[in-house]
Amino acid sequence: MIDSILIDLTPVDGRPSGVGLYVYHLVRELWGLDCGVWGVYQPGLKNWLRGRRELPGVLRAFNDRIHPFPCPVRLSNLLLDYWPQFFAKFLEPRLGYPDIFHGTNYTVFPLKRSRQVLTIYDVTFARYPQYVNQVVQQYERRVRKCLQWTDLVITISESSKRDIVQYLGVEPERVWVTPLASRYTFNDVQRLTQENQAMRSPFNHPTPYLLFVSTIEPRKNVLSLIRAFNYLKEHHKIPHQLVLIGRKGWLYEPIFEALARSPYCEEIHHLDYVADQVVAQYYHHADAVVYPSHYEGFGLPVLEAMMFGAPVVTSNTSSLPEVAGDAAVMVYPDDPLALAEGIFKVIHDRTFRRDLIQRGQQQATRFSWRYTAQETLKAYQSLL
Repeated sequence: MIDSILIDLTPVDGRPSGVGLYVYHLVRELWGLDCGVWGVYQPGLKNWLRGRRELPGVLRAFNDRIHPFPCPVRLSNLLLDYWPQFFAKFLEPRLGYPDIFHGTNYTVFPLKRSRQVLTIYDVTFARYPQYVNQVVQQYERRVRKCLQWTDLVITISESSKRDIVQYLGVEPERVWVTPLASRYTFNDVQRLTQENQAMRSPFNHPTPYLLFVSTIEPRKNVLSLIRAFNYLKEHHKIPHQLVLIGRKGWLYEPIFEALARSPYCEEIHHLDYVADQVVAQYYHHADAVVYPSHYEGFGLPVLEAMMFGAPVVTSNTSSLPEVAGDAAVMVYPDDPLALAEGIFKVIHDRTFRRDLIQRGQQQATRFSWRYTAQETLKAYQSLL
């Protein structure tokens, strides 16, 4: 029987996204299952040096279930690289000797008395190193080191599991798949639908729009989306605008150069960080959500769009077919013309569009954070 599980909450910051959202929702659901879960949180280096050890706002309600950690992330990474025995010798007693320690962001501490679980979301750093910066490229060395003492790997799709086996050499039986879920609930969808029936466009423009939501970086294939948009404007004279929502990531400059060169650049809008409720409005009113990413561990924007009744055009690569099922138009991401024609079919064929929306909403019901937590708990129990 598992008496205590300690989960690293460090990825959860004041504006959680990506990994942070996964960790937050996972732990919140596990706490709801009352299964002996605790959290540990590492401050950033600057806050640690200033003596500021407070938790992000989203975690403060669970303060009594979270252990403080005595060193910042950068220092613990250095210790993992050069002195891993430090964790068992000095830190394990302070962490209370949990039965299981779960590292949630590509690293896990080598604790002698605990079973180690490591979450690896994808292997972009190994499979597509051209899509990541030097900091992320260092992940591969650290991940391989952590795998030496990891008992079980958790990942978020069957596609990622295959990549972990192939590129990191992990035995298939040591990899457990726990799919993700949306940051939104179906109550959010219902409330938004009721409150915003009259709203056509959240950015107060009368024309319809295509929507992309994610980090602006090469792996997301925004260049192909801009080329497809240019083609649709020129050859099909669509009235739509293009809205890109997401922070600037690695090597974003060529993307914005292509945007500036577009003959339709006045009809392409980029928004940086946007509050969840505003993103929800964009999803809800989009004529199509386009997500032509080259490679994804899961692909949450596809699922979120389906929840809000937006038809989806996405890539036929990596994990995206798992998330989309038969409820999206799937295209080869390196073919902007195929992408354009897929978008045009969605916005032009009204019968096809309605069917796609219905299938998307059905597909979205297959995913929930409660299911993610239950599968994660099964993964922990498999170590007994």
